[in-house]
Amino acid sequence: MRITTFSRYIRSLSRLRAFVPLQSRAFQPDVATRDSNARPIKYKIPQSYDPYGPRPPPSDKIVQLAERIAALSEEERGHIMPTLSERLNLPKLEPISTEGMDLGSEGGAGPKVEEKKAEKTAFDVKLEKFDAAAKIKVIKEVRAFTNLGLKEAKDLVEKVPTVLKQGVTKEEANTIIEKIKAAGGVAVME
Repeated sequence: MRITTFSRYIRSLSRLRAFVPLQSRAFQPDVATRDSNARPIKYKIPQSYDPYGPRPPPSDKIVQLAERIAALSEEERGHIMPTLSERLNLPKLEPISTEGMDLGSEGGAGPKVEEKKAEKTAFDVKLEKFDAAAKIKVIKEVRAFTNLGLKEAKDLVEKVPTVLKQGVTKEEANTIIEKIKAAGGVAVME
């Protein structure tokens, strides 16, 4: 219904000849004069772009030095950089650490270093077994540190062996194990 109303409105405007399409100033012919027969301008593009401009040719002293370096043996050329850095008091370059970076299957270029195993900081407490006579005490202890209801704690204890708590510190895990042992159960830390 809206489309038909809009189309009627447009037809009425065209009959009145008051409807002029909107035009952008950029498309007006008087904004930019252009010769239709003109060819595009060709610019000379250098083979390699140097943002600092053309460089002067090297001096004769530099050319002689380069020739002397090229004439040295492979071993002697290897001693140039350490000697120059020592003589010019350049700072020693530290190797970049790639620890934590994924270098793909190729790994680093240097020798392989044995990975240190990080100490485990988060532990899981697992209930292994319990005495049938001490079942109620174990359920009470499980409720105390897991904040579960009576039914959930009972179901958890009956599914032995089961993980009671995950991601706890070593001290907290030891206290939980001691409380369960005092109640008549056997728990281990994983």
